[in-house]
Amino acid sequence: MTESSHAVPQLARSRTLAQIALLIAASCWVVLLILVKFLPDYAWLLHILMLAAEAGVVGGLADWYAITVLFRNPFGKMPLPRLLREHTEIIPRNKARIAESMGRFVQENFLSPDIVRQSLQRNDVTLMAGDWLAQPANAQQITDLFQQTAPRILDFFGQDTISEFMQKNIVQWAKNTDMHHLSSELIRAVLENDFHEDVLQRGLDTAHVWVKNHPDKARALASRMFNELGVGTLAWGAGLIGIDVQRRIINAFMQKVEQILENPEHPLRVGLEQQSQQLMLALRDPESAAAQQLNTTKNALLDSPAVVNFLTGAIVILRDAIKGDLQSEQSAIAHNLKSAIIRLGKNIRTSQEVRQVLNREIEKLAVTFSTDYADKVIRYISQRIHEWDSREMIAKIESEVGGDLHMIRVNGVVVGAFIGLILGVIRALVENIPM
Repeated sequence: MTESSHAVPQLARSRTLAQIALLIAASCWVVLLILVKFLPDYAWLLHILMLAAEAGVVGGLADWYAITVLFRNPFGKMPLPRLLREHTEIIPRNKARIAESMGRFVQENFLSPDIVRQSLQRNDVTLMAGDWLAQPANAQQITDLFQQTAPRILDFFGQDTISEFMQKNIVQWAKNTDMHHLSSELIRAVLENDFHEDVLQRGLDTAHVWVKNHPDKARALASRMFNELGVGTLAWGAGLIGIDVQRRIINAFMQKVEQILENPEHPLRVGLEQQSQQLMLALRDPESAAAQQLNTTKNALLDSPAVVNFLTGAIVILRDAIKGDLQSEQSAIAHNLKSAIIRLGKNIRTSQEVRQVLNREIEKLAVTFSTDYADKVIRYISQRIHEWDSREMIAKIESEVGGDLHMIRVNGVVVGAFIGLILGVIRALVENIPM
């Protein structure tokens, strides 16, 4: 249940209580007015109580009037002096001014660049985010939300109409996009970060370990390769005279791999880097043979229904696999996601340098947003208040603060009665002081 739904019964209770308080004060005044006629000996006391009741009625009515004119005209169509008429329906009459004031208030106190910057500098936002993400319960909330939302998104994109629309647009986008520049930048990034060296090293290590640990499979692979090349008979003949061609080739391969692994300046490594550099430079030029060949090959693949159908089928299979995993109780994707979120939170929390960088970027983004979009947000708020129907605005304000306003009426009755009682006692004392 929302706060607004709680406010409505509270408003009704407060209004009823205010009416009862005013009714009690008025009833007491009437009863005392009658009693003073029948109990003249106690007139002094009854006058004190009567004054308290009168003051309570006056206080309650005055507060009722003050609260009512905030929202509406309590006099209806009665002819009134200008002074009274212009000071009723205060909130509806001043809706435009309220809208502008609300906009300025939000801008000056929440969205100004200086306020945003100071607020972010006082708080380590990324530390709070890291602490929150590191909590298993919070990570589980994110994971649950992902598990609920992702299958729906996959179903949406899996609809035939949406799928065909996206396929056509993606294929058209890929055709219209020259891939040579993107490929050149990718190669440059790989070379600058020595990623190719790492890939080559890992690949050679894997091949070396596999051949060393699986000699029978390596021999079988070499035999199959000989047969595919049509030299299997020659290798078999060489084996009859004691020459193990397969073993020699495997040993030569192992020796060559070990040489490459041990020597960072091996000609194969140097040659690979030189060829990559040449390809990168060639792809930068849209008129080069490499760039044209790349784009021609790309377009040929995209024009092939078999290739497009294969890619579409692969995407469908992948989508169904992801959806099926997410919908299972023991989802591996969800489990890994939760672990990754917790790990991310812990890493953010323990890495001060990363937090400083992130906080700096968040501050820049927030200040940029407040500078570029604050006026738009303010205009939206002001425009929305301008567009409110007066009755809608009054109902909204009354539902939020009307309960407290009607309690002011109760206080008016009580405080007025108390003040009247004090004044009555003072008057009685003054009137009975012997001169």
